[in-house]
Amino acid sequence: MVMAFFLTVSSVSGAVWAEEYYGLAMHGTPKYGPDATHLDYANPDAPKGGTLTQAAIGSFDSLNPYAIKGTAAQGLAFVHDRLMARVWDEAFTLYPLIAEKVDVPEDRSSITIYLNKAAKFQDGTPITADDVIFTFETLRDHGRPNMRRVYKLVKTVDRIDAHTIKFAFGEGYDRETMMIIAMMPVLSKAWWSGRSFDSATLDIPVASGPYKITSVEPGRKIVYERDPNYWGANLPVNVGHYNFDRIVFDYYRDDSVAFESFKSGGMDLRREWDAGKWAKGYDIPAVTRGEIVKEALPHGRPDRTNALIFNTRKAPFDDIRVREALSLSLDAPWINQNMFHGLYKRIDSYYPNAELAAPNTAPDAAELALLEPHRAQLRASVFEADTPDPTGRDAMLRADTLLKEAGWIVKDGVRVNEKTGAPFTFEIMLSSPDDEKLALSFTRGLKRLGIDVRVRVLDSAAFLGRLNEYDYDMVLYFWLSTLSPGSEQILYWGCEAAKQPARWNYAGICDPVVDALSMQIAAAKDRDGLVTAARALDRVLMSGRYMIPLFHPGADFVARRASLKHPETMPLYGMVLETWWDESGKTP
Repeated sequence: MVMAFFLTVSSVSGAVWAEEYYGLAMHGTPKYGPDATHLDYANPDAPKGGTLTQAAIGSFDSLNPYAIKGTAAQGLAFVHDRLMARVWDEAFTLYPLIAEKVDVPEDRSSITIYLNKAAKFQDGTPITADDVIFTFETLRDHGRPNMRRVYKLVKTVDRIDAHTIKFAFGEGYDRETMMIIAMMPVLSKAWWSGRSFDSATLDIPVASGPYKITSVEPGRKIVYERDPNYWGANLPVNVGHYNFDRIVFDYYRDDSVAFESFKSGGMDLRREWDAGKWAKGYDIPAVTRGEIVKEALPHGRPDRTNALIFNTRKAPFDDIRVREALSLSLDAPWINQNMFHGLYKRIDSYYPNAELAAPNTAPDAAELALLEPHRAQLRASVFEADTPDPTGRDAMLRADTLLKEAGWIVKDGVRVNEKTGAPFTFEIMLSSPDDEKLALSFTRGLKRLGIDVRVRVLDSAAFLGRLNEYDYDMVLYFWLSTLSPGSEQILYWGCEAAKQPARWNYAGICDPVVDALSMQIAAAKDRDGLVTAARALDRVLMSGRYMIPLFHPGADFVARRASLKHPETMPLYGMVLETWWDESGKTP
């Protein structure tokens, strides 16, 4: 059941929504009721004040984060409020912000939005239905491609009154459409009218969020200051948030320079993405003295599914025996210890680190209900508890056996096709020299099997071009899913997407069972059904050996100034800096 805010009646379905529901959820029931004073992961008693300084890499030339042209500055989300706000300890759940309440029928074919009459822009003017409609039309016609795609599913927009708007959806809408419309930012029609939206701009916009832009040095620095007159400061969704008086992003040409600045006290916080730096780079006096604190903060969101991905459109990777053999040749323990200092975990799912991942036990009754109709088309391993792959010499022996079964024998130390005599050789495509060490480690195992592999690093344009055309044998790349996967899953794994350029089915998966389970995810009407469908799909995908899974961190690695504090409870999605605060007494 779709929830609306407070007690309202849908003009479409006539349904009366339960008063205790306060949010709007993609699946399941929202967690917080209308009497909530703050969210579990926010501290309502956090002191206000201080400055948070962070690094950004590269440059910027625009203060418009919604246009295609230009590179937008970091932190612009602090400036723009949305109709409804995400809550980061629930999977795709929204709560009132500019929209005080909404009506949604059971079939999700429309959404009626009732604006909070207290909502206003930073210049004191009220936010009205005209601003919402102007924003919708502007983003539909000139916004980022993802916005254009969804907003064009709106068939009609009705301005019911100055604070009420109804969006009705046309052909092609899905269960997620109304959620995306509810997340729309609202732009000031008065400020943007007459300005070019589809080009970069450094004009400071009139917006409605908790922070204002107060200083801009193009490409070098941007400064935000908390608006003392912010209209939404006391809304339940905002209590305990936005505690810093100032937020500063200093720009650096590369991460090495930014790291040196952090170590010398030039920044307050750093997220570390490099396991080597995390393991060895913080051996500095400030850490020893306790002035800098290192933390691995847990989260429950899916990590990237980093992998060596087979292109099954091409032989010999259209043979699952070959894919399994090559998977066995990766010395994962050595790579993790020597390249990631033992900090990472081996990926064992297409949804690593999340509840969507299939457990290593046999499928439960709910999963079996989805899998049983396809039993004849599935490998037996789908219905069994996970059995770890052999390692070391046993792995290589098993790989050799599989390759011989697939018609690849060894002749004079070279793996060749038994029928044609052609050698087994292929290319691994990389997008960064940073990946070369891992790829070369993989090739050492393949050489023991008599397989010759070329590793090729491409510049970003060439890599993207070949990726979009599926012009590779194997690519080191990733998939990334959300905690509420939906219709994009059919683009990741579906048979039709495998044949279309510039989709995300990098492996070329074409399996009717995968298609059916992907559609089950998109059609799920509650959280339990979504999780069950994702786990069933995960089992089928993993059994297909479409990738050689690599590694994921399973936590956010963060180094911070000791006086920078965060709530004890980490939300489902991980660290939320909006809820942190400063106890140093440092003034702006």
